[in-house]
Amino acid sequence: MSPTYVLRKTFTATALMLAAWSVHSADAAPHWAYAGDHGGPKQWAELDPKFEACAKGTRQSPIDIRGAVKSELPALEFAYGSTEPTIVNNGHTIQVNFAPGQSVKVGDKTYELLQFHFHTPSEEQVAGKHAAMVAHFVHRNAAGELGVVGVLIQPGKSNAAYAPIFAHLPRAGEKITVDDLKLDLPAMLPTEKGYYAFEGSLTTPPCSEGVNWMVLKKPITLGADQIKTFRRIYNANARPIQALNGRIIKESM
Repeated sequence: MSPTYVLRKTFTATALMLAAWSVHSADAAPHWAYAGDHGGPKQWAELDPKFEACAKGTRQSPIDIRGAVKSELPALEFAYGSTEPTIVNNGHTIQVNFAPGQSVKVGDKTYELLQFHFHTPSEEQVAGKHAAMVAHFVHRNAAGELGVVGVLIQPGKSNAAYAPIFAHLPRAGEKITVDDLKLDLPAMLPTEKGYYAFEGSLTTPPCSEGVNWMVLKKPITLGADQIKTFRRIYNANARPIQALNGRIIKESM
């Protein structure tokens, strides 16, 4: 028998103004979008002086991952478990927020999981090709540094671990807490944890740099219906590819 969930929904004007990362203040945030001549990616830097990195930054994301250098990268040690999420439609994506307690250790740095969210198509490319979607797992360490784990998504077998999210996608400005709904976070990752590592930025305004990116090489799959469910809400929410500007992309052995 399928479990019975109790949904608690709230609508807030602030939720519409939140950027996909939810790590910056949304007070009086100017409107930005993924397309168009008024607020699209080419205009982001013109919308607010705080967004100037979107045009002037030299370590911007997303990128086309190619020419990676095989390196002795530290293993990604996920301390993920089962946890209760809050699901938000912030006007740019569907975002899943978490209370403290989930983390990933990379070498001598431990990053606490804040949230994950989706883009379609994938923002990053691998050898010039986008995946159908990507989930960005956003973490922050004690020093305030962001570490983002990218999980590429291709169409294929329906994914039970993500099913509770796609069963409760909120409308714009809506935040949902589902009583007794828990996510099995380890099951949301591929079994192989090899990854690409590079310096980058937020992929939404203010495009702040200094973000440590770790894109898993092995994609996961979502069912075609799951992908269509997301695309009915956000058909295209990916920033265009940014110049590499001499950055070295490392690939785990």
